[in-house]
Amino acid sequence: MTGLIRSRSPVGRGGGLGWFSVNENNLNVLVGVGGGIAAYKSGALVRYFTEAGHDVHVIPTESALRFVGAATFEALSGNPVSTTVFEGVDEVRHVRLGQDADLIVIAPATADLLARLAHGRADDLLTASVLVATCPVVLAPAMHTEMWQNPATRENVATLRRRGITVLEPAHGRLTGTDSGAGRLPEPEHIGALATAALDRFGVFRPSLAGRRILITAGGTHEALDPVRYLGNASSGRQGFALADVAVQRGAQVELVAGVTDDLPVPSGARVTRIRSARELEAAVEELAGGVDAVIMAAAVADFRPASEAGAKLKKGGEDDLSTLALAENPDILQGLVERRRAGGLPEEVVIAGFAAETGDEHHTPLDHARAKLERKGCDLLMCNAVGDGVVFGQNDSQGWILTPGDRPGAEEVTEVPASSKLVVASYIVDAIEELLPG
Repeated sequence: MTGLIRSRSPVGRGGGLGWFSVNENNLNVLVGVGGGIAAYKSGALVRYFTEAGHDVHVIPTESALRFVGAATFEALSGNPVSTTVFEGVDEVRHVRLGQDADLIVIAPATADLLARLAHGRADDLLTASVLVATCPVVLAPAMHTEMWQNPATRENVATLRRRGITVLEPAHGRLTGTDSGAGRLPEPEHIGALATAALDRFGVFRPSLAGRRILITAGGTHEALDPVRYLGNASSGRQGFALADVAVQRGAQVELVAGVTDDLPVPSGARVTRIRSARELEAAVEELAGGVDAVIMAAAVADFRPASEAGAKLKKGGEDDLSTLALAENPDILQGLVERRRAGGLPEEVVIAGFAAETGDEHHTPLDHARAKLERKGCDLLMCNAVGDGVVFGQNDSQGWILTPGDRPGAEEVTEVPASSKLVVASYIVDAIEELLPG
């Protein structure tokens, strides 16, 4: 008997004021630039969208042009640049730009600009364009930590989010001068990817996890054979980092345990613990799992490790026998979490989610294997990916099925997740986890 299969397609796109459809191959993107030192990064954001084939108009504030000249933005976008509502009056440009936009991204969004947007000001071309827009609007704040944490800024951010505007969490790091902390502008490609996810799935970054603590594992493990060789897999860590991104942007406090990954930007606001082997991952999860609301085991953990690790590089043709390799089984971290909860070591309401990277075989599909794994592991949710050469691992896109247990074996509910960016796939997974969280 098979479980219920439910299909989910990407939802309609829209801002807080309406719904619309777009041609994803040729979007009208407005890039707003606030007057902060981080404006120097905005040129790379413009290029991110133009190289994707989109028509980009840059609307800086007057203050932004003190940091980066209009000629730079015109050269990168191929469109004229203006800051005032008094140019292009015959075309009603201060209305048309916002009305025709499929996506508005403002980076950096300074404290002053956030305040003006929150109060509905329309005293320059950028704020006027936002006020008439019905498309998704994504703001990437950048300011000193004290400004970001100031109650006035926090209230303005809350107001904008209530209205359906996406206000991203800033990164942590070096600020102007010698200061360091929360308030750094995320890297342009990271902003572009987050903004595209907000476009693909409106509401992906709603603040629905405020006050929650989420533990996420990501990346592969390397099991050392000697100082230079290891057993590993092709995991890039992209899906786990995407899950951390979505959870942070929804307001969660995120603990990210990262194994071996590609050179990925650290999700803004996540606290990262780096590990390399499965046993190091087990120790980190055991330490951090206490007090969390959910654990998402997205790491691709090696099932086996060399039974012994040589202290020096093994040599072929010498005394070392490299024709055979004795293996030891690694701990099953996911099942260990379930057993710990069952024994009272974790609260009953903690949601535990796992992943299944499956290839299928002549007798079973990837989904068949995932159903069996869900029953065997006893977790609350399982994300199944059909993997292969150049499929899922190391890629920017993914697809698969979300499985949750039924009232008996074979009656599990299976939700199909369509091919999407890993950020959008992460939003489906986090949605499913939110449905399982108490309250």
